Amino acid sequence: MGYRVAVVGATGAVGREILKTLAEREFPVDAIAALASPRSAGREVSFGNKVVKVENLETFDFTGWDVALFSPGASVSAKYAPIAAKAGCVVIDNTSQFRMDPDVPLVVPEVNPDALKQIKRNIIANPNCSTIQMVVALKPLHDLFTLKRVVVSTYQAVSGAGKDGMDELFAQTRGSFVNDPPKVEQFQKQIAFNCIPQIDRFMEDGATKEEWKMRVETRKILDPDVEVLATCVRVPVFIGHSEAVVAEFAEPVDLERAREALRGAEGVVLLDQREDGGYVTPIECVGEDASYVSRLRVDPTVPHGLAFWCVSDNLRKGAALNAVQIAETMIALDLLRAHA
Repeated sequence: MGYRVAVVGATGAVGREILKTLAEREFPVDAIAALASPRSAGREVSFGNKVVKVENLETFDFTGWDVALFSPGASVSAKYAPIAAKAGCVVIDNTSQFRMDPDVPLVVPEVNPDALKQIKRNIIANPNCSTIQMVVALKPLHDLFTLKRVVVSTYQAVSGAGKDGMDELFAQTRGSFVNDPPKVEQFQKQIAFNCIPQIDRFMEDGATKEEWKMRVETRKILDPDVEVLATCVRVPVFIGHSEAVVAEFAEPVDLERAREALRGAEGVVLLDQREDGGYVTPIECVGEDASYVSRLRVDPTVPHGLAFWCVSDNLRKGAALNAVQIAETMIALDLLRAHA
């Protein structure tokens, strides 16, 4: 049995990755629609070995379509996701629009698949990319030792800001070799050869919106009693988010038990060799599905603490793959049914 699948925001970096992921994982597609803004209508995108013509989202009728994977920006999702959902199409939304809506499940399939059974509005939210990779790594440790608190510093790739962010890093890097003054448009300061400790806008307490997202999303997905302090930094890397995570637990930690749990956890690859190069860096995770954990060690500054390094492809597991996995999990749970 196949499904009629719409991809909204199909010409963007995440939309193209969704199309690629659907084809690679052989998702049971009977029909595919690639949707975008009117200015992108008529362009062509790839779906496996096929070429699909982009249609205008504003005039598209979602009636008879089974599932729509959205990644067009929050304001567009706010308008069109409810229209698709009302037409009977299950929406899996990659934007921030619905994540903290109490009636919308926020799902990472390796962590909280049962939340899909609580769907009420025909809309499911995909978490923030930096949150996804962290909770995938924390879940097996939480199951063992009961997580209390997380302090995380992120090193986030420019692709988290979309294609325009990647173009700006490329242009600034190239321009530096010919003495062209850098054009700063997508980020608050020059990103080439630099680090910017601001992602999204500042909030009243001094945290940025990205840091707030990591806190509230982790609590919604993993455990409402977990405290999270995040510092989110944009770095001059094209693809692949990195995180330095320090986790404090309620129960005594055992390093070997932690290693064993991570080795057996779905969606996690433990590569932790205490030697030069015995860890994973962002460039090595591009195109891969897992959250890679390295540098695992005991934190001696608290009674029950562990520290580790985590990297993942933010366009893939941080967005496209997680959305496709949600749809796959819904099929496995008999929650996604094809229209007759």
